[in-house]
Amino acid sequence: MADAPVIPTAVTRNLSDKLYEKRKNAALEVEGIVKQLAAAGDHDKITAVINLLTNEFTFSPQANHRKGGLIGLAAATVGLSSEAAQHLEQIVPPVLNSFMDQDSRVRYYACEALYNIAKVVRGDFIVFFNQIFDALCKLSADSDPNVQSAAHLLDRLVKDIVTESDQFSIEEFIPLLRERMNVLNPYVRQFLVGWITVLDSVPDIDMLGFLPDFLDGLFNMLSDSSHEIRQQADSALSEFLQEIKNSPSVDYGRMAEILVQRAASPDEFTRLTAITWINEFVKLGGDQLVPYYADILGAILPCISDKEEKIRVVARETNEELRAINADPAEGFDIGAILSIARRQLSKEWEATRIESLHWISTLLNRYRAEVLSFLNDIFDTLLKALSDPSDEVVLLVLEVHACIAKEPQHFRHLVVYLVHNFQVDNSLLEKRGALIIRRLCVLLDAERVYRELSMILEGESDLDFASIMVQALNLILLTSSELSELRDLLKQSLVNPAGKDLFLSLYSSWCHSPMATISLCLLAQAYQHASSIIQSLVEEDINVIFLIQLDKLIHLLETPIFAYLRLQLLEPGRYIWLLKALYGLLMLLPQQSKAFKILRTRLKTVPSYSFSGEQLRRTSSGNSFSQIHHMRSGVSEDGDVGEDLRSTHNGINFASRLQQFEQMQLQHRMHSKSQSLSRQNSTSSSQVLLRPEDPRQILPAPDTGRSLSRSHQGSGQLHS
Repeated sequence: MADAPVIPTAVTRNLSDKLYEKRKNAALEVEGIVKQLAAAGDHDKITAVINLLTNEFTFSPQANHRKGGLIGLAAATVGLSSEAAQHLEQIVPPVLNSFMDQDSRVRYYACEALYNIAKVVRGDFIVFFNQIFDALCKLSADSDPNVQSAAHLLDRLVKDIVTESDQFSIEEFIPLLRERMNVLNPYVRQFLVGWITVLDSVPDIDMLGFLPDFLDGLFNMLSDSSHEIRQQADSALSEFLQEIKNSPSVDYGRMAEILVQRAASPDEFTRLTAITWINEFVKLGGDQLVPYYADILGAILPCISDKEEKIRVVARETNEELRAINADPAEGFDIGAILSIARRQLSKEWEATRIESLHWISTLLNRYRAEVLSFLNDIFDTLLKALSDPSDEVVLLVLEVHACIAKEPQHFRHLVVYLVHNFQVDNSLLEKRGALIIRRLCVLLDAERVYRELSMILEGESDLDFASIMVQALNLILLTSSELSELRDLLKQSLVNPAGKDLFLSLYSSWCHSPMATISLCLLAQAYQHASSIIQSLVEEDINVIFLIQLDKLIHLLETPIFAYLRLQLLEPGRYIWLLKALYGLLMLLPQQSKAFKILRTRLKTVPSYSFSGEQLRRTSSGNSFSQIHHMRSGVSEDGDVGEDLRSTHNGINFASRLQQFEQMQLQHRMHSKSQSLSRQNSTSSSQVLLRPEDPRQILPAPDTGRSLSRSHQGSGQLHS
């Protein structure tokens, strides 16, 4: 006689019935059968019952069979009660497998079955936690709302079991959590944040220690389209940040790397949260963050120019906190990396970011000068290019950095040479920014030192047109800038003071590139006889449009407080007769219809005539030739004072030699101008068909003396006054 089945046939038939009530009643009978077997200690038959429910029902192709199998397994667990733990390895896997069933009702019953199993076994359930968590994670996004609801009920029960269990392994769970954190499904995200929050609330579970493993995922949720998810993620992050503030031991380094990346997020809320965390880290991190300062700075600097004001405020505060930390390179503070970040940010389009980058370079120079200079080759070109920045504030800060670097002579020379080159390449830079740059450099690096170096460079400049433009610009700055008042005072003493003489001679060589600049320099140095000599040495080609524009400016400048001393000297025309002669010479060069002519003539009309002596008038009468006036042995000295012996050398200045130097330079300019004019004419002629090439008149056009009037249409090189 065959053995009786472990479960009666009637029960198995009802267990697979399509009606829920019949399946439920059958499950109750299964519960009773298992309970009797457990009481009898017949675990072999219990195993047979479980195998039957698993193989014949949960693995059946019929949905109703699978439903019956699930409810039967739950009933068997209830029947086992306290002895269920030893059979969980058979019971739980088929239920978990049913979570993936194609039939939503089967998935629903799987949730119900596992819920009932969990209620019975409680803590013994933990060994399957990772598999259950993985299944619940998927069910949280189930397409069937009933399945979702059932999964939520099961989820709450599992959370309760975990929070009261001492067998839960956070170390085994974290890899699974980290793997799921980048899922985009909103239901899964809510599920994950819920678990993070619950586990963090358990005192015996150190979630903070594993925060770097899932921090990036939480930040990723801050940009979710669902307001609820953003709020939950923000709440979780806020709680963790508070824990960090109260914790004596935190892994700042790993989290700093994540925050740096998130600070560049396109999402505004994510950027704000990341920069807020960075702000706290800078305050709390101490030595742990030293190796990450460069990365943190790379995140802060762009945020300083963020379109959102809240982000800008926090970024600025963080930047100041970071810069206030006086880190030691011996402790891992990477100066080269900081400089590299500042250099890259100096090329960004945001002005505020560029400004703060320069503040960083300046700070590092002041604290670690030797170390910074060792990286100078990496940043110097960028700093030089920044002199062309569209922002005045950036240019001023760059100049301060350059001034700090230029304490070494070789760096000073490099800076000035580059400046001159830049002005030569970009004439608009000289026009728009030249005055700002030169004036600021004079304040930072000593005006005399700057002007001497510029003069030395321009003296040997092969591009004569540029040299003339540059000298005119420097001359205008010299005559008008308040920052150069001491330099002007020194030049006024050129005939009596050795230091003034040296400066005069240093500038004179390059000032010869511009007749008007040279005349201005002589008037400033009170070398009036030499000024008169230069004026009378000018030829037709010298008096061009550029010259007349410069002359117009000078006449207006003569009416400013800077030349008040010169106007007062006109009260003694007998003593300063060469000054009077120089001014009349300038007047003769001006067109009578010009405003400058009227201004100067009006001024000269006010000169009193009572102090002239007949002898003085005779000595400087217009009947004398220029050479006679210049070389005559009269009683009038260079500055106009009456003396017994007039020498061509005064206070060591050989004015005859200087005049020759000026004339030679102007000859070079005239030859250069004619060469350019002929080149342009030849270029034009070669593009035309000559009708009579044998006609010698067509070989070379007649010189056009008027062409020199428009010698430089690149712009006069004048700075905006």
